[in-house]
Amino acid sequence: MNIRMSSALLLASLAIVAPPALAHGPGSGDGEEKIAVLQRHALSDAPGKTLLAFTVEYAPGQRSVPHVHEGSVIAYVLEGAVVSQLEGEPQVTYRAGESWYEAPRIGHLVSRNASDTRPARLLVWALNEGDGPVLTPLPSNAKAKTSP
Repeated sequence: MNIRMSSALLLASLAIVAPPALAHGPGSGDGEEKIAVLQRHALSDAPGKTLLAFTVEYAPGQRSVPHVHEGSVIAYVLEGAVVSQLEGEPQVTYRAGESWYEAPRIGHLVSRNASDTRPARLLVWALNEGDGPVLTPLPSNAKAKTSP
């Protein structure tokens, strides 16, 4: 079994087995994405760090606010397709079965459902600073830096 297949199976089993603790992203009452924290673990081998596993669900046409994560992030598309753009990079469309890495404190300028008719869902692993927020919104002028 190759590493990609093993990782996909591990991620899928985490999504199925872990009990969800629901928490919504910024502006979720206004049609923003829904974030469900699956697991949160303080890391004994990395004092002050917390490992988070959570899903992000996008309804058709939904998007996240431009934001940063304090620690490293790996996002894996479980369903649909997601358009992502990190600061200094072009927009990329990731489809089910594909993933990407985000370095700490890099602006995530675009994160949205690629479809206006179908949902999209991500599984995200994030290395966080203690009990800090899952994401921190960027100032509103960060949207002006995005490119199509």
